[in-house]
Amino acid sequence: MVSHEFGAAAAWLVWIIPFAASLAMPAIAKWQLRPVGWAAIGAAALSAIMAASLLPGAISGSEVHDQTSWISAIGLEAGVLADPLAVIMANVVAWISLLIVIYSTGYMKGDPNIARFWFWMLFFIGSMQLIVLSDNLLQVFFGWEGVGLASYALIGFWYRDKKKDHVGQEGRRVLGMLDYYSPTHAGMKAFVMTKIGDVMMLAGMFLIFAFAGTFGFRELVADTAWATAMSAEGLLIPAAVLLFGGAVGKSSQFPLNEWLLEAMTGPTAVSALIHAATMVKAGVFLVARLGPLFFALGAAGILADQFFEIVAWVGAITALLLATQAIVNPEIKKVLAYSTGSQIGYMMMALGIAGLSEQFADGYTAGFFHLISHAMFKASLFMAAGSLLHIVGSRFMTDMGGLRRHLKKTYLFMWAAGLALMGAPFITTGFWSKDAVFAAVFESGSTWAMPIFAIAVITAIITAFYTTRMIGMVFFGPKSEHVKKREAAGHPIHEAPLSMWVPYGVLAAITIGLGIMGLAFEESLHDLFAEYLDGSFGIHAAHYTGDSVLPGFLSGLNPVALGASVAAFAGGIGLGYAFYIGRWVSPARIVNSNIVFYAIHKLFLNRWYINASIYWCFVVAPLWLARGVFRYFERTAIDYGMNTGFERAALWGAKVIQHTQTGVTQSYLYVFGAGLLFVALILLI
Repeated sequence: MVSHEFGAAAAWLVWIIPFAASLAMPAIAKWQLRPVGWAAIGAAALSAIMAASLLPGAISGSEVHDQTSWISAIGLEAGVLADPLAVIMANVVAWISLLIVIYSTGYMKGDPNIARFWFWMLFFIGSMQLIVLSDNLLQVFFGWEGVGLASYALIGFWYRDKKKDHVGQEGRRVLGMLDYYSPTHAGMKAFVMTKIGDVMMLAGMFLIFAFAGTFGFRELVADTAWATAMSAEGLLIPAAVLLFGGAVGKSSQFPLNEWLLEAMTGPTAVSALIHAATMVKAGVFLVARLGPLFFALGAAGILADQFFEIVAWVGAITALLLATQAIVNPEIKKVLAYSTGSQIGYMMMALGIAGLSEQFADGYTAGFFHLISHAMFKASLFMAAGSLLHIVGSRFMTDMGGLRRHLKKTYLFMWAAGLALMGAPFITTGFWSKDAVFAAVFESGSTWAMPIFAIAVITAIITAFYTTRMIGMVFFGPKSEHVKKREAAGHPIHEAPLSMWVPYGVLAAITIGLGIMGLAFEESLHDLFAEYLDGSFGIHAAHYTGDSVLPGFLSGLNPVALGASVAAFAGGIGLGYAFYIGRWVSPARIVNSNIVFYAIHKLFLNRWYINASIYWCFVVAPLWLARGVFRYFERTAIDYGMNTGFERAALWGAKVIQHTQTGVTQSYLYVFGAGLLFVALILLI
């Protein structure tokens, strides 16, 4: 185990190094462009090494908490809190970021704005690690806004808005709204929608600060009198829900989920880092950071069940809502984006159900295990998709097909990562983490356990189906006309360069490697978090043994959850194989055979009309109202009524006064005398 002094320095350096490197990028690029990529790799690697140095202490159950003076007027200190939760998350962020940075050196090769790209990528990594390792809410918020700013800059990175950088089908409309977005539009949309959650989070933070007088996580746990006072005023649950609003925005959960789909205008390396592996997990991490506190308060008699019910149901609704849209979308990156939001719904579902269960550690471990698992296989899938975009020159899966003979490595790695997303039994991390979510929900004893469990299983079937559909459309069947034309034009289909396929190959291999030892890994993670929750929050948990009647190495599993996991995978992949790999049934024929199927297909393809409705309610209607106010109030009432009316009244008054100025002394004396007489009469009366 490292010394406390070294551990504290390492915890600070994990996020300071990427920030410092981002500031150095413009100077390095001005000197010479070639070393910029190597400098970025070096900074990301050094940050990852610092994060890894904290692992021994975290695994042994210890933590590093170091503070320095910050805002002395309110007694606020800046600090790092490297407890087991933060250290594991920091390593997930650091090592996946490193692989994506390596991938980016190939993906972004030759881009004229490469220095700007590296600045924002490293700035993002630093901001994300600041969120993870901060010991107080205010410091978290600085990192929170940092990742939001970097996300905005990177989504709109190709700000010249060329057609090849758009998402959606050109000219397509839903309810009259154009469903085709440029990078600059997508960046602004992400910025505005996530800011709704950010404002909610800020309000929740300051509500708590008004009663607690501190933003510090450890201080909030040490003295809970603030929670009692807030509960008495009916403000504890609203404050918790407001904080969760920030998580909803950052993690693209319903109803603030629509920005993530358009975020695919950014480079695929950005999608892999920010919109699959890290930033969208910030909301999950925030709930994981605050959830034990609110659960401990509930155990102390300060009710917090409503908070966890909201978290669980938001996760369940998002998981199903976005999964249904992924089964019909033709763009490979948007399918993965829908999948990301849906899988984050599973994480929220598990963390929410944890608070409604007697065994908080079960749901807590399941949610965080799925976060780790998803970060690996989804980053791998996004990077592989980026290779396909480079090779094929199109974002549409209908422009692909028959590529497995030419792209054997990418084909293999996408199957490995795809099987993890589908939850292939016993050999992938996705199976174990998703099964843990199923078990936590089923065993929770909550009133909402069965409906949420049903949603989780249905979503798993859909997930296996759309993943198989994606692989089938890309790699199976005949080559598309688009591919044939590219080959005829002298652009043969070939594997991505080494710098690109190795990173997503490594992550795909890890998902299988950890999957083979998945049950042991899950048990170790459960025991680590159980000890952490007990020591930090007083939340006791039974040792992870389970009550299964299954034999052998499966004895720790719930048989109902296990059966549901296997059945969901088999059902989803079976349907996907029939439609898109074996091609025994035509999807188009099924859709057009029945008005009900056609209506459902249209509903899913049109994003449940939620996106279009948001534009009508929050863009078109306010603009229409603003134009009406300008036309009928400002121009008529203000410009004409007030300005023109006052002007004419002033002119008329001036003319009246002008006519009284005759210049004849007798007239002035007459008026003066009449005035005196009038005053005298008033006095006499």
